[in-house]
Amino acid sequence: MATDEASDANAGMPYAGGEKETLRASLDRHRDAVLWKLRGLDEERLRRPMTPTGTNLLGLVKHLASVEYGWFVGTFGREVEPLWFDPYSDEDMHASDDETAEQIVAFYGRARTAADRTIAELPLDAVGHPAWHKDREVSLRWVLVHMIEETARHAGHMDIVRELIDGATGDYPAV
Repeated sequence: MATDEASDANAGMPYAGGEKETLRASLDRHRDAVLWKLRGLDEERLRRPMTPTGTNLLGLVKHLASVEYGWFVGTFGREVEPLWFDPYSDEDMHASDDETAEQIVAFYGRARTAADRTIAELPLDAVGHPAWHKDREVSLRWVLVHMIEETARHAGHMDIVRELIDGATGDYPAV
């Protein structure tokens, strides 16, 4: 990675920040990489299945939006927007024919905004209960770490899918 590219990718990283600020910045870095993976591609390439299971860029973004709502918003008893798909099946991993890239990216933006509101308003030791496992108690700190892992994992999948589509690789575009 070129020095300029590395500095752009880490712009705003709070190297001496507090715990919540550092976790949030790490999550945002991966979220931004997810969005970069979509840049410059048309609808066909965004939804092109690139694995035997049908993994595609748009489906991964839809999934990440779904889990941001579930973990950050639903877990802490906040209002989740009505979903038009079943998040407990693989429907959140695939974009249907009637869902556009613009709609799914906007959905991801709304999920991020709702998640960010939870992060800003609650302390790291606040606890919630995931909808799919109500007897489990999780802290906001745990959810932040989990979502950093989840987003980074899928950003890695997106990196491979994007490379297969047009050869573009990396966290951010070369400068």
